[in-house]
Amino acid sequence: MNIAWVVVISVPVLAAAYVLYGRRVAHWLGEDQSCPTPAVLFRDDRDFVPTRPSVLFGHHFATIAGAGPILGPTMAACYGYGPVWLWILIGGILFGAVHDYAALAVSLRENGRSMADVARGVLGRPGFVLFSLFTILMLVLVTAAFLNAAAASLTSEYPLDKLGVTAEDTYLKTRVVAGQVVGRIGGIASTSVIIITALAPLVGYLIYKRNLATWAAYLVTGVIAVGSIVVGFQLPLSMDPFVWMVILAVYVWVASSIPVWVLLQPRDFTNAQILYAGIALLVVGIAVAGARGASFDEPAFSAAHLARGSETAGAVWPMLFVLVACGAISGFHSLVAGGTTSKQCWLIKHSRPIAFGGMLLESLFAACVMVAVVWGLRFVDYQALVWPGAGVKANPVLAFAIGTGRLLHHAFALPVGIASIFGILMVEGFVVTTLDSAVRLNRYLFDELWTTLLGERTPRWLRHPLFNSALAVVLMFLMCYFNAFQKIWPAFGAANQLLAAMALLVISLWLLARRRQALFTLIPAAAMTVTTIGALVWLLFKTYLPDGNIALIVTDVLLILLGLAMAAMALRIIITRRYRPPTEPGAEGA
Repeated sequence: MNIAWVVVISVPVLAAAYVLYGRRVAHWLGEDQSCPTPAVLFRDDRDFVPTRPSVLFGHHFATIAGAGPILGPTMAACYGYGPVWLWILIGGILFGAVHDYAALAVSLRENGRSMADVARGVLGRPGFVLFSLFTILMLVLVTAAFLNAAAASLTSEYPLDKLGVTAEDTYLKTRVVAGQVVGRIGGIASTSVIIITALAPLVGYLIYKRNLATWAAYLVTGVIAVGSIVVGFQLPLSMDPFVWMVILAVYVWVASSIPVWVLLQPRDFTNAQILYAGIALLVVGIAVAGARGASFDEPAFSAAHLARGSETAGAVWPMLFVLVACGAISGFHSLVAGGTTSKQCWLIKHSRPIAFGGMLLESLFAACVMVAVVWGLRFVDYQALVWPGAGVKANPVLAFAIGTGRLLHHAFALPVGIASIFGILMVEGFVVTTLDSAVRLNRYLFDELWTTLLGERTPRWLRHPLFNSALAVVLMFLMCYFNAFQKIWPAFGAANQLLAAMALLVISLWLLARRRQALFTLIPAAAMTVTTIGALVWLLFKTYLPDGNIALIVTDVLLILLGLAMAAMALRIIITRRYRPPTEPGAEGA
């Protein structure tokens, strides 16, 4: 099949879904344009900050996308492009976009409360504790996986002969490893992320304190993004992966403790310029390469390829559906929607394009990633980078970068080396974005958990932002340091999708308590609950117990128990119809 069909089919399908299904979901949720948002009601210029929709979309999209739609489809590509593409489209529309939009809509109606706090309203104190513990475990996994990916991507090197680059080419710094000349691809991204991060407070000051116009903000951040890349080519930074892990851990500890407008928002807005350009380049590149005859070497669905994928990554069901992760549905998105986005959304009408539209754009991005990896890499090279043997670190970010490089070379005759670097640049800032946002969310959860468990006896230091951020960072670092990426990602994927199921269950109870249609959230919740608990059981008996991996065994068992307990509580309420009455003013008549 010609690779252009992926874009030709995906774009109109996702666009139609936004217009038609998005409008229907808004009706079911009872969207009310007249309601003031929490950002306006509780403005404190720290967490509650009314934000322009273009800036908030950039922050939200960069946070939910992170490296997820790159890492997930890359890890799942071993099953072939057909199953991955089909799940991205179906999951993105009926599962992911509904989940994201509903989570944001509910949080907006609940004064910007987190999904854990919403769970308290529909399930009581036990539900809140279970949801909080489950979420904390999932966030430790996601931050550990992304910290691992960040350290690998920012130090990526690849043999020049495989890049199609000669040693005489001056645009790529090189060194010799075991007699082989390798190019320092990741060092350019390292310099870029440092420059963008260092200048983020200036961007935040210009936007929020000097009221910089939106068009000017795009211009300034665009110049910063391009300038950081130019400097990166000249001064690529090379550091040991462990050193990068330490630096990133310290950075996210600080970033998650200070006001969002100082660092988080402006850095995301700047990074989003690179991501927007990257998605556009991938979409056009696939179309042009397809017009030039680029086709997949294998059929969309093949028993042989499914068997190969099962041998590499595990049984097609349930593992394919959790490996794709953020490209189809992600529980992490509900935490972002209720943790940061709902506190910054200026008007209700901004919520659908930000949440529903943002997820569909991420699904398109994930489909393009799948094309770049499947078409751009031979399976032997893919397996060596993504699913290597024991003792070898996986580097799926580099696999995507090389695949992108070869795709853009075929489409536009760009040098493979430069195009591959652009692939790394699309990832580097968003891995860090996910890290600081996730640690900030864990900070909120720890604060809420201590208050719920200890009440008025909670010591002041136990609620201090620096302490709770530090606790989240330490747990992240330990899980990352003692576990390889290919071990963490499947556990994160399963936990992430199970969190999405739990969030959809909570949203369903919230809707049923208001006598609203809830099948559009209940059906995805049931499907993902069965699939993800199945994945956690499979990982436990097929991988973690045979390996004797104590940390992941304990985490896996806890996730299963917490997930089953949450599902049982929700199911009992649905069967008995003992819904908790709405607590917010005017909810009954919404």
